[in-house]
Amino acid sequence: MKQLTVISGKGGTGKTTIAAAFASLADNAVIADCDVDAADMHLILAPKITETIDFYGLKEASIDSSLCIQCGLCRENCRFDAITDDIRIDSLECEGCGVCAHVCPEGAITMVERKAGDAYLSETRFGPMAHAKLSVGEEASGKLVAFVRENARKLADRYDKDMIIIDGPPGTGCSVIASITGVDMVAVITEPSVSGIHDLERVLGVASHFNVPAVVCINQYDINEENTRIIEDYCRENGINVVGKLPFSKIPTKAMIQEITVIEYLDNELSNEFSEKLKEIWENMMRSLKYD
Repeated sequence: MKQLTVISGKGGTGKTTIAAAFASLADNAVIADCDVDAADMHLILAPKITETIDFYGLKEASIDSSLCIQCGLCRENCRFDAITDDIRIDSLECEGCGVCAHVCPEGAITMVERKAGDAYLSETRFGPMAHAKLSVGEEASGKLVAFVRENARKLADRYDKDMIIIDGPPGTGCSVIASITGVDMVAVITEPSVSGIHDLERVLGVASHFNVPAVVCINQYDINEENTRIIEDYCRENGINVVGKLPFSKIPTKAMIQEITVIEYLDNELSNEFSEKLKEIWENMMRSLKYD
């Protein structure tokens, strides 16, 4: 089973649009939306949820008032000001570090599980999908990404799928690391802007650090062809394959409005360059994966 993660160094490069198109081109795949802080793959794939699973992130302190002697040691040692003057836990401030439980002389404080979101198993028109939603203000997105990936692997085993397509988060943080660790290839979507070039270098550095093979796709390459050449030169110098370039197009927006992928939009038009280029990129990536 192959695992492919689609990521970007910054938001707004067209990562989810391209990942959804890949899902529609794959023959026997599971889709995993690992951009759990701002999940939006469901807007295109319209999944029908078959199972909802509670996700528990960081633990939260809980005080047993019958044991508490109001000594205040917990409040003095809490670096997050999560304990009030009357020795109560402010759940919005508690980071689950456990210091208060450690210093409490009466054992009045315990660390308890706190629900931080929901994970879903769903069916889409392109196959099974694992996705999730992190509750407002919650952290542990990296842990939730790992949970979504584990659910995707279970779906792949259950339905005998031979590929997992992961829509990863943007940036270089812990959730990105959780989405690329152990995958067979990372497809980095970038754009020819100054910030796009900068963030591309950073995210390629992360992939290299974890020894994950990476390829690059340049979206909207024709809005600044000089910067596109800079990206191509950088990739060539660092031995990174540029699997394709996509032109600026209104097709992604039109497809999104209709809640379909850009590949499906091709069925409504005689042809469009954007979709044809995407098909070529997909084929190039499959050759890079040595996938047949």
